[in-house]
Amino acid sequence: MYAVVGCTDCANMWLLSDPDGSKTATCPRCGRRHQTKKLRRFFESDDRDAARQARSALLAKKHGDSEAFAQVEHVSELDRRVEESGVDDREYLEGSGLDADEVFEAGEAASRGRNSSSGSPDRLTVVREAVRDGDRPTEEEVVAAAVERGVPEDRARDLLDKLRRRGEVSESRGRHRLV
Repeated sequence: MYAVVGCTDCANMWLLSDPDGSKTATCPRCGRRHQTKKLRRFFESDDRDAARQARSALLAKKHGDSEAFAQVEHVSELDRRVEESGVDDREYLEGSGLDADEVFEAGEAASRGRNSSSGSPDRLTVVREAVRDGDRPTEEEVVAAAVERGVPEDRARDLLDKLRRRGEVSESRGRHRLV
């Protein structure tokens, strides 16, 4: 049995396997531990792919993208296509003339939130901090703060939009906050 559940702290939705057999569950985003019986179950199914599809649909609806989601294939079909593509990351990078080890190292440095060569935060971190440091800032305030820290204006807007789509930032009446 699989259930799509939601965190009461950060509004993250995730799949929980065996919801009736576990006493607690930990949110993969914020790390909060919940009593499983108190978690809201948005969807339940014995089929993992059905639960994954339901979670995807719920997230699309939450972000106002239901129409676009309706045009996307089922998650199991997308998984099948990826598996059939036959090119792994290393093969693709090396075929493109890049040193795969260097790319992987750069990715690891970026995922730690720091640019390894300069020690400065990456652009996504800068935008996230601009939201956190403001008092429910508007988009213009977030962009202005990010621009002051070296992020190009268009890129700051794109990254703020990306954070909203990911569910890391919420917007209400033009004001933003970290979720």
